[in-house]
Amino acid sequence: MKNHPHDSAHKISAAFEPANPERFAAAQKSTWVSIIINLLLTVMQVVAGYFGRSQSLMADGLHSLSDLLADVMVLFANRHGNRHADADHPYGHARVETAATLILGAALAALGVALLVAAGTRLQHPELVQPVHPLTLWIAFVALAAKEGMFRYMLAVARRVRSQMLVANAWHARSDAASSLVVVVGIAGNLLGYTFLDLIAAAVVGVMIAHMGGKLALEALAELIDTGLSAEEVEAIRATLLATPGVCGLHELRTRKMADNALVDAHVLVDPKISVSEGHYIAETARQAVLRKHHVLDVMVHIDPEDDSLTRPNARLPSRDALLKHLAGRLGEDLPQGGRILLHYLDGKIDVDVFLDFASYPDLAQIEALQRRCNAIVVDDPYFRAIHLHRSHAQE
Repeated sequence: MKNHPHDSAHKISAAFEPANPERFAAAQKSTWVSIIINLLLTVMQVVAGYFGRSQSLMADGLHSLSDLLADVMVLFANRHGNRHADADHPYGHARVETAATLILGAALAALGVALLVAAGTRLQHPELVQPVHPLTLWIAFVALAAKEGMFRYMLAVARRVRSQMLVANAWHARSDAASSLVVVVGIAGNLLGYTFLDLIAAAVVGVMIAHMGGKLALEALAELIDTGLSAEEVEAIRATLLATPGVCGLHELRTRKMADNALVDAHVLVDPKISVSEGHYIAETARQAVLRKHHVLDVMVHIDPEDDSLTRPNARLPSRDALLKHLAGRLGEDLPQGGRILLHYLDGKIDVDVFLDFASYPDLAQIEALQRRCNAIVVDDPYFRAIHLHRSHAQE
């Protein structure tokens, strides 16, 4: 069957449809604002720094250029990181943002070190340092005001849409404002006769860029190696799970960050004798409670009839068919016919509930005799700890 061209176009657009449209749109808008401002600042600072003989202003201009490149990377990460989960990425694409942050951080750290080395090299020959042009001071003031305004705008957007990467980008703008302030001081000192202060300012800018880059890279790396949430956040999630009706206990609560969200795994204890469907209901109720009350992408709730970290393992025990065959060998002709048999794997042994059909066992004395036989079997049986007989009036 031939596909209509519009069908293919729809599939392509659906593949790039953001999982969170509001955050995607806000990130796109704020990043474009940052791109335009950083492009203008880069041109002004580099040109003015070159012709005005200000090493620190040129360093700040290169800082603005790195911000421009970072903004382009943010656009890419925001577009691909907000895509829905697919067959190859069942947990979504959120860590595209993390990978972009790691690359950005490493690049900034390298740029900062390069600027520091360049300033240090020139400081070895202070007699060659020239006074800067007064215009460079005004350009530095303009850059300071622009970067501080950009920080306040981007931080407000990031908090509104709860985006970790946008928060990082906003504080990056604040570090840019701080570096511009250092440049203002360095240029002013140069104009007052302390010519070496411009190079000192360039070195300080290099240190600030390297520090911010290293911090971003380390935070992104921590997420990529599945660092968990803070102790406070984990305890809050633990309290939510324990407050779920039907949950008797909790162990093996594990978390890991994923961009602005988190993934949670937990083993919850329930009454070991409830039905599978009720256990599933309790697990789903606990999962929805965590998703509703916490900033979590997904929760995997494993139902345990007992704390398997403290009890003997049950995996070594035989399967149902093997156990029923073993029971038949122990009871012989007295093996109950018909009815339903429930096996409870608990603490390395088996508890059995046998529901007998009333029509097959109308005589209560017969059942009592069979129960005594079962009680004798469990005394020395390697698998069964208890066998309980129940008589039902109707076969379900």
